[in-house]
Amino acid sequence: MGPPDGIAGVFDRAADTYDDVGVPWFGPIARGLVDELAVAPGERVLDVGCGRGAALAPLARATGPAGYALGIDLAPRMVDLAARDLADLPQVEVRVGDAQVPELPPATFDVVASCLVLFFLPDPADALRAWTRLLVPGGRMGVTTFGPQDDRWRAIDALFDPYLPPAMLDARTSGRRGPFASDDGMTALFDAAGLGSVRTAHRTVEAVFRDAEHYLEFSWSHGQRAMWEAVPVDARDAVRADVVAAVTALRDGSGALRFEQDVRHTLGTAG
Repeated sequence: MGPPDGIAGVFDRAADTYDDVGVPWFGPIARGLVDELAVAPGERVLDVGCGRGAALAPLARATGPAGYALGIDLAPRMVDLAARDLADLPQVEVRVGDAQVPELPPATFDVVASCLVLFFLPDPADALRAWTRLLVPGGRMGVTTFGPQDDRWRAIDALFDPYLPPAMLDARTSGRRGPFASDDGMTALFDAAGLGSVRTAHRTVEAVFRDAEHYLEFSWSHGQRAMWEAVPVDARDAVRADVVAAVTALRDGSGALRFEQDVRHTLGTAG
């Protein structure tokens, strides 16, 4: 069974080490999305599920002091830390908010961005429609999801499968089938939300771990923590040993472990 307080609790507990364990990951991924959105000075920007600010910071810098950048996240600890980290940017505001149903006025933003969030939501299609309503006519949407997963990384993730609840194994959200499995699936979600001029940009991000212990530290520091927390406490030592063995077997000649991940940025324009 998953954690009783849901995904917000998972990210609250991960917040203090989120994107801060010596593996550049969310920063490079978010910068790719920000580059594709080409935010102009003075624009009003919303980052849905902002986390510690990997996308919110460059979005805010792009919109400049004449603009406005709002980040919302359901995890209060994430919000507190993002607000602290971005306190030097007066155009930034960070609030607790629900990505599924943001309580914000319609037609408020020139840009809505969301990086690695949509697949966590109970109804991604409905959420995307809600986000679209927040855009001014001609406003831009950018959503980041994962492309095909490195087979070696997937083999390690599979060690958790016997313990995961149905929602975490759901092919619709895991990316094995459904809208998150392909560019066409994401395009269909954007079309259904009323977005036009839909396009896809792919980038490759590399994660490098010093050793198995570094990988374990990373796996507890972000959304994968939910997988660990789904494993009963009395089974965690055994799963940990299996993960360490699998990771150790994949090290390269330097002793490091390197994974490449295809990242998909889907972009569209409001009518």
